[in-house]
Amino acid sequence: MKEPMKNYFRTGLVHFMAYPFAMSGEGAIVETIRTVLADPYFEVIELTRMADPQAREQAAKLAREAGVGIAYGAQPQLLRSGDNLCDLDEEARQRAVRRILACVDEAYQMQAEGIAFLAGRYDPAKVEEHYQAMVRSTREICAYAAAKGDMPVNLEVFDTDVEKCSLIGPAALAKRFAEEVGSEFPRFGLMVDLSHILQLHESIDENLDPIAPYVRHAHIANAVLTKGMPAYGDQHPRFGIGHSEVTAITVAAFLKKLFAIGYLGGGNRPVISFEVKPLEGEDSAMIIAGAKRMLDEAWALLEV
Repeated sequence: MKEPMKNYFRTGLVHFMAYPFAMSGEGAIVETIRTVLADPYFEVIELTRMADPQAREQAAKLAREAGVGIAYGAQPQLLRSGDNLCDLDEEARQRAVRRILACVDEAYQMQAEGIAFLAGRYDPAKVEEHYQAMVRSTREICAYAAAKGDMPVNLEVFDTDVEKCSLIGPAALAKRFAEEVGSEFPRFGLMVDLSHILQLHESIDENLDPIAPYVRHAHIANAVLTKGMPAYGDQHPRFGIGHSEVTAITVAAFLKKLFAIGYLGGGNRPVISFEVKPLEGEDSAMIIAGAKRMLDEAWALLEV
């Protein structure tokens, strides 16, 4: 592709994956946020909970000064706590909803342009029961967010049998879910992730075609799916690591499909973020630099 990427999308970085300590909400989070915001490659930063309200305020202020948008990722709050939005125990389900409502509050405080979460684990013998619980939870979250403003709410589609083992999940169920919730809450949509597509054992076409009208946010990430190898599962390792599935060619195919379904090319410059995490001993700055080089290569290969 000869035209600049910035003509078509805003490149983002999932900060709390590139700097995993930030998932705790503690530590020198603001300093690493400052590092990302100072990099002109990124126009969006994806943040999660920060325990210190002053840190949240400072992060939002720095992002405004840098002209960088904020997206809020609530996924770590569910994964770290074990709370499950599709839990069949009503008290446990409500506890998970309350956790996300608190995240909605934080997202609004930081003037985020969207919030995302995920469905929880499920019993394969009770898929429909879990599905209905997830619909109830998402409706409650969307209603709460809508009462506070117009911030979009997104569900990130995850694997069902690799690591996160999330209910949603396969393209057919994701489509049903997006149709059902989206009919009532038009600002609800789906977040897609290239590495999760591979973990779902679906092709890019099989995954994206059914849910095309509902794709609101996209992640580019790598995955190792050979059991026993380092970073196996949903670990978002650096690009180029041994036994991994995603190359610049894979990313170019993903981008081409995003054009085909209308996510790209409509003139509104949606977000495509890197989700990449250092293994023990690896340097965050280096894996971020490698991801940028990989995306540049993929863009050069792209033919639309």
